[in-house]
Amino acid sequence: MKRVGIVSYNMYGNFTNYGSALQTYALHKAIDKLAPDQLQSIVVDYCPDVLADKDILNPMGNMWDTDPAARERCRLSLPAIRVNYEKFKRFYSQNYRISNGKYTTQTIGESREAESLAGFVCGSDTIFAVPEFGFDDGFYASTGQMQDHSVAFAASFGDYDVPESALPELKSRLANFKSIALRERDKLDLVKSLTDRPVYKVTDPTLLLDVDDYAPIVEEPTMAKPYLLVYSRRGDDRMMQFAERIAQSNGWEVVEISLNAQNAERHMMRYDAGVEEFLGLVKNAQMVVTNSFHGMIFAVHFERPFYVFSRKLCDTKIAEMLDMFGIEGRLLTTGEEMLATPIDYEKVKANIRATREASLEILKTEINCLLQ
Repeated sequence: MKRVGIVSYNMYGNFTNYGSALQTYALHKAIDKLAPDQLQSIVVDYCPDVLADKDILNPMGNMWDTDPAARERCRLSLPAIRVNYEKFKRFYSQNYRISNGKYTTQTIGESREAESLAGFVCGSDTIFAVPEFGFDDGFYASTGQMQDHSVAFAASFGDYDVPESALPELKSRLANFKSIALRERDKLDLVKSLTDRPVYKVTDPTLLLDVDDYAPIVEEPTMAKPYLLVYSRRGDDRMMQFAERIAQSNGWEVVEISLNAQNAERHMMRYDAGVEEFLGLVKNAQMVVTNSFHGMIFAVHFERPFYVFSRKLCDTKIAEMLDMFGIEGRLLTTGEEMLATPIDYEKVKANIRATREASLEILKTEINCLLQ
């Protein structure tokens, strides 16, 4: 049986991230489905240098947000952060086929021989975000045993622009891949201008799976009353006030996944939720209000009414995904906007199926390229 290794941004960072965990889970499952008797994927346990000093259990030491109020919210949330991390570790161990070894920027190339890999799939998430990660050797397949034995799938530059001074190095690094599939379309022309390798546009890996594929990992919540779910990746008072108005007008509770621990007096705070609990909370919510890209995607997966708010460095990918869904214009910039039109989920699901089928064909093409 041939094996390929997934190299992505998932298990390490300053905070856990449902989207990062679930995009790896989905890509892992999607690759395994391509040829169940002939192909097996593993998640390479990879911590790049830029994340080596991050400590999820004590994130305040590496918070990029220097606002004293934000840091105090994080401090108050430390008990929930630590419970959450233990649940994430369990999710990884139970749902990922993880490499035997742990690898760093200096040793990632050794994993090809050590783990008996035919090649690597680098992606997805913002692994190409140069201002965030730099030109990381693992994410850009730059070490000897990765070069020309790797493809990029659903790789993202995020909302960052690539500095003109960095273009020569980007061109050199892209040559390491046999083919490159990007998650967002805004960098397609740039990448095509810098490489002669095949360049594709694909969807986020979490959409490669049907909603039924997530059923085995959904933990249904036990709630006495209907609730609105707020999932906030960054504090936004407008979004919170907006959500509270809707909840109050409908007689719903507010369940909140955020670092706003001071809201515990009026909301049910669930930063302690693991991946499985997160999915269950989205699935059973009366409505989802979020500024998270993957919070929006899973609201769509579970056909929930939702509102998505603008968030720095996330708007491009959110707007593009809404356009693919066929419900563009639902990205809110103020708390006063109201979108009363119900979502036609039959139309949305048809759009997702078309994009999924096309992206799976590209994934199959890339994997076959690795196995040749």
